[in-house]
Amino acid sequence: MKQAASLWLRVCEKEGLNGREPVTHYTLHNYRYRVEILTSYDWPGRVQELTAPDIVAFRSWLLSGGLSRDLARKVLATLHSVLKEMTIRGVVPHNVASGISVRADSRYAEPVRIPNKAEIVALLGAADKLANSRNAQIARTWERYRPILYLAVDSGMRPQEYLAVAKSGIDASGVQVNRAIDGSGASLTVPKTAAGRRHIDLSAQVLDMVNHYASHHMVPNDFDLVFPARNGRWLCRKNWQRRGFNAACEEAGLVETVENAGKQVEQVKYRPYDLRHFFASMLIERGTNLKRVQYLMGHSNIETTLNVYGHLLEDDARIEGSDRELLTIL
Repeated sequence: MKQAASLWLRVCEKEGLNGREPVTHYTLHNYRYRVEILTSYDWPGRVQELTAPDIVAFRSWLLSGGLSRDLARKVLATLHSVLKEMTIRGVVPHNVASGISVRADSRYAEPVRIPNKAEIVALLGAADKLANSRNAQIARTWERYRPILYLAVDSGMRPQEYLAVAKSGIDASGVQVNRAIDGSGASLTVPKTAAGRRHIDLSAQVLDMVNHYASHHMVPNDFDLVFPARNGRWLCRKNWQRRGFNAACEEAGLVETVENAGKQVEQVKYRPYDLRHFFASMLIERGTNLKRVQYLMGHSNIETTLNVYGHLLEDDARIEGSDRELLTIL
């Protein structure tokens, strides 16, 4: 198993699995961690000798060994991928792990938390106010953060996508999503799946705002970034959340009191990712075709779209409308 897993890691790093591109350093780091768990198990024989009951026994070991259910699922998925690669290369006749899995509950077992229209209006109004602050430092900071926030609301992109948006990806009607900041924050990479590559129309207001920033305020950089940091590299997602998004939420009054370690503390109500949920909710409210929603959200399968937003769908017939000009209905 160690030899098979090592070969699999080399393929992931150098060639890419099944014709796909090689994985990022961040993903490879996660894969190596899972392989460590996979190869620490006392396998009863060589990979060619394994049977389905052996895989079931391994699954039991994962689930009873103190790992989280989510990690156990990922390690078993890694075993599936290793055996699939060995099957393709003729090392084993077939994947004996086929059909054996750890079922995972959806990340969205509870309905996602979605800002309402009034809250989004307040949030964008806060960005306008901060960008026009009498404090020169605040105004300079929000010269960049304001178009980022508007773009996030109007596009439904993931934070790692809109912070990496390329100037060459902005066209006459919207934005082409073709890259993202990887999970470590250390590099730019392609979207995780082919579905992540998509074109999103933007409202005229936001398109003008982004183009104006790119033409008049963008820091010169080697990465074709619309919103680079002062050093010419991409913005840190955590810094954007703390200094940008959270500051706008506080300015807009989008805060709540929660209990933390026995104390009542005030925190912002939403995360940057919740703007993505708001975008999807507006598409659904306007009766956008579900396959179109899937495409615009960059979901690789319709099940994800249904799992996340199924509770927003109503049984009544809707008049299907354009998915554009979302800001005009706020």
